[in-house]
Amino acid sequence: MTIRVLLADDQALLRGTFRLLIDAQPDMEVVAEASNGSEAVELARSERADVVVMDIRMPEVDGIEATRLIGQDEDLAGVKVLVLTTFEVDEFVIQALRAGASGFLGKGIEPVQLLDAIRLVAADEALLSPAATKGLITRFLAQPSPGRLASPQRLASLTPREREVMILVATGLSNDEIAERLFVAPVTVKTHINRTMAKLGARDRAQVVVLAYETGLVRAGETPP
Repeated sequence: MTIRVLLADDQALLRGTFRLLIDAQPDMEVVAEASNGSEAVELARSERADVVVMDIRMPEVDGIEATRLIGQDEDLAGVKVLVLTTFEVDEFVIQALRAGASGFLGKGIEPVQLLDAIRLVAADEALLSPAATKGLITRFLAQPSPGRLASPQRLASLTPREREVMILVATGLSNDEIAERLFVAPVTVKTHINRTMAKLGARDRAQVVVLAYETGLVRAGETPP
C-alpha cells in the first residue's frame, strides 16, 4: 500500500526537497503541500493523507494548532502527524505530542531517517527519536502545566499486563524490547498496546506515553522493574 504524505512547511525549498525524496520511493507519494497550518488541515481532509509531515513554526496557524485540529476531527482519525522541529529538545514538541502528534524529528536528519520515520508513523510501530523523546518527557511532560493532569481513574479499565506494557512503552522501549523483557511475542505486545489505546481513547502510541505520565503511572527518573 502506498503511503500518502502531506508536506506542511512555510519553506518552499524544503518542501520541494522532501517531495523529490519521497516521490522517489516505491511505497510513498506526496499528495499535497501546505505553507501553513490552516492549509494543512484542509488538505488533510481533501487529500486523505496517511501522514502529515508538519513543521511547528508556520504563519497564520502554526503546526501545533494544526495538529490539534487534525486530532479533534473524527473524520481524520487515521491521519498521523510527524512533527519536524529545528531543536528536538523543545517545549513546543511536547505541546505537539499533547495535541496529537505521533512522533517528531529534528530538521537536521539524514534523508533515510525521514523516510524511515514516515514508514514508522504510518505503521504506528514506535515513537521516533527515542533518546530525544526521553529527554523531553523528563524535562517537560513529567512537570505538566496546571490543568494538564489526567485522573488515574482513567486507567481503571486496564488489566495489570496492559498497565505493565504501558509503563514500558512510556520509558521508550520498542515492541521487540518489551517482548524480550516480558518473554512474549512482539505481536502479543502490539495486541496489548492496541487494546490499551482503544480503552483509553488514544489515537496512537504517542498519546499512550503522554497519558502514562499525566496520570502518574510513570514518573521522571523511574526505571521499570
